[in-house]
Amino acid sequence: MGTVKQIRAAGVAPTMAKQNDDFVMNAHRHLTDLVVRPDEPEVARLAGLIDACAPHDGSFALSVPGTWAIRYARRSVEVVHAVQRPALCIVAQGEKSLMLGREVYEYKPPRMLVYSVDLPVAAQITRASQAKPYLCFMLELDPRRIAELTMKVYPDGPPPVEEGRGVCIGQANASILNAATRLMELMVQQRDAELLAPLVVEEILIRLLSSHVGGRVAQIGHAETNLYKVAKAIAWLQANFAAHMNVEQLAESVHMSLSSFHHHFKAATSMSPLQYQKALRLQQARRLMLSKTLDAGTTSRHVGYLSVSQFSREYARFFGSAPIRDIARLRKQGLTAADVSPSLELQDSELRASKAHAFLFGSGGKQAFEDDEVLNRNGR
Repeated sequence: MGTVKQIRAAGVAPTMAKQNDDFVMNAHRHLTDLVVRPDEPEVARLAGLIDACAPHDGSFALSVPGTWAIRYARRSVEVVHAVQRPALCIVAQGEKSLMLGREVYEYKPPRMLVYSVDLPVAAQITRASQAKPYLCFMLELDPRRIAELTMKVYPDGPPPVEEGRGVCIGQANASILNAATRLMELMVQQRDAELLAPLVVEEILIRLLSSHVGGRVAQIGHAETNLYKVAKAIAWLQANFAAHMNVEQLAESVHMSLSSFHHHFKAATSMSPLQYQKALRLQQARRLMLSKTLDAGTTSRHVGYLSVSQFSREYARFFGSAPIRDIARLRKQGLTAADVSPSLELQDSELRASKAHAFLFGSGGKQAFEDDEVLNRNGR
């Protein structure tokens, strides 16, 4: 009877060809979206491999850039505030709660969490012990790589998706879990890892794009989507969180109307641009006071506040107590900046700025640079 392409070339039965395409896609989705039960051996295998790559509590960069093994052997005594980058996270053992604004997400094995934009989140490990620590595999999602693979997975364009949060949670499917396990095996054994690991990472991304969240993931690298435009605005906010922000000019810089920008920004992040900037400022302020022993007045100016009293009020609303009391309590518990805002997720300003510049401007975005200059000049 011939292939779908041959049928279309001959102009025969386009409806049947479309049905065949849909059948093939649905069958492919069925195979890639088979979920995994928590008690399956593959889950335990992945947990063991993560544990082998994480000798003690913390987040450990693996030999393949953008991959991490995360381990914590105790429940969180303090909510951790951090900016989470776009990433795929697979929990192999333990449980964790994630708070985005007023929304709470619970995840445990073998669930996966996908972040599609940088989000200021609060998190707490709710189940972990020395015998069974919290174990998580994380793969960062690079917009350019996602864009390249999207064109291969969806040559006719990615499927339309409903607008939603910049984070989604669901059961990890068998194909993604299997590929993540094979990648971790390469990290442990190191044999042929340099050659094979990048191929397995690509496989994970392709399978993620082919999964039930694939359409949402594809938006990360698609320049015409509202999510991509929101991500560009977020990149500017992270690089300039201490600057005065003109929301209308920020919307214009990503080629959106003010009303559309507000709508799509809140849909992705659960907060307004001003609330997002405030979260960045306050997280950084807490980190500075813990790590550099700065007082509230100096810290407030460093993160962009003109009024110390306003800073103290907003800090207390965000963290539950005034700056002096909060920092004293954290120090009494023996906690450091790394405990309440891990360096993995909250980058230093220089690195954040360089990544934002690369994401916004690419290899020659003169107009984007000019837009950024206008924001900085008029927004201060």
